[in-house]
Amino acid sequence: MNRVSKHNYYLDIAQTVAERSTCLRKMYGAIIVKNDSIISTGYNGAPRGRKNCSDIGVCMRDQLGIPRGERYELCRSVHAEANAIIAAPRDQMLGATLYMVCVNSKTGELEPGTSSCMMCKRQVINAGISAVVVRDNAEDFRVIDVNDWIENDDSLSGVFGY
Repeated sequence: MNRVSKHNYYLDIAQTVAERSTCLRKMYGAIIVKNDSIISTGYNGAPRGRKNCSDIGVCMRDQLGIPRGERYELCRSVHAEANAIIAAPRDQMLGATLYMVCVNSKTGELEPGTSSCMMCKRQVINAGISAVVVRDNAEDFRVIDVNDWIENDDSLSGVFGY
């Protein structure tokens, strides 16, 4: 019997959560796990009560030709990591692991090499999450130590001569 690894088990669940995404570009799913219990889930979509891109049929960032990783203030969505963090009690996030999957909305294929944006990294750090596991394909994933995000502060790149 070939049993799925624990990381891929949780990544499979995060991938199912991504199916709730309302983004016309990328469907993200995230779950926060501590002590083998799922604390919360999140997917990317507009704030509660607002229309989703899938409802209005337009992605403003696509319409303006904005590349990945830029101008997030023009996106209608709250990111999957942020939604999972919002839904979880802080004491249960301390030392937890966040599992994340990204699926291309147009092709339905997994997006390798994805990572959290700078704002989500800050939220993950402040939530006290210790690791982020990101799926690259059906079997392969990366485990990111959140301390690396603290020590290698990408928000200082090019600022103050660093």
